[in-house]
Amino acid sequence: MLSSTNTIDEDILTIIKSDAIHVKDLNVWYKKNHALKNVNINIKEKSITAFIGPSGCGKTTLLRCFNRMNDGIEGFKLEGSILINNKDIYNINKLIELIEIRRKIGMVFQQPNLFPMSITRNMKLPVKENFMSLSDKDINRIIEKKLKDVHIYEEVKNRLNKSALYLSGGQQQRLCIARTIAIDPQIILFDEPCSALDPISTMKIEDLLMDLKEKYTIVIVTHNLEQAKRIADYVAFFYNGMIVEQGACEDIFINPKEEMTIKYLSGKF
Repeated sequence: MLSSTNTIDEDILTIIKSDAIHVKDLNVWYKKNHALKNVNINIKEKSITAFIGPSGCGKTTLLRCFNRMNDGIEGFKLEGSILINNKDIYNINKLIELIEIRRKIGMVFQQPNLFPMSITRNMKLPVKENFMSLSDKDINRIIEKKLKDVHIYEEVKNRLNKSALYLSGGQQQRLCIARTIAIDPQIILFDEPCSALDPISTMKIEDLLMDLKEKYTIVIVTHNLEQAKRIADYVAFFYNGMIVEQGACEDIFINPKEEMTIKYLSGKF
């Protein structure tokens, strides 16, 4: 069951035009489990927002609400509103609108989810599906540019026709990011993208995210507090399905206001 219970008036729309995502009074259930409770948050355009908090506190649930990946889960129910481009994504009736929303919101997961095929074919599939009128020459130009954008082209240019699965874990994750940005999303969601990577690969991903925020809005779920400190502009601390505290990164880490935030950041739970 999906419902959007809030009416968004013109004054609110004017205020939130600089927000890529506007979440208001959001509640989510999985059957009887109340997974998100009265969540309100604005995600600023072309910035990095980090969701932090213990496991099972609702971070990934909210992330997956942004592209409606939770829709197929049995017992999923949502109340409240999520606005993207001032459109309530849970109050649309046409499948084509949902497809367009999902095209604008890319997602990168914990584990690289590449196809068992060449690097080139991994890149071509989403481009062809979303830009069917492009010539092969144009598609190849996009592929090269996006591989360069994620700083992997020089590493793979001589093996583009070989299986992507032979790449290292860090290279595979950067290829996933290249594939995501190849269809020009506005927002990119990252669900612990560095959790399986070594420190050097993690650093490369973090540097890449700092570059990408110049063009894209980025939301990242991370259990690595040091990572959040290094790359985030804004931070939201989740606990038990609620956002306990949110704000600029330096404010949350240097001068947290809530006792629960202080305990979490000091490693007391």
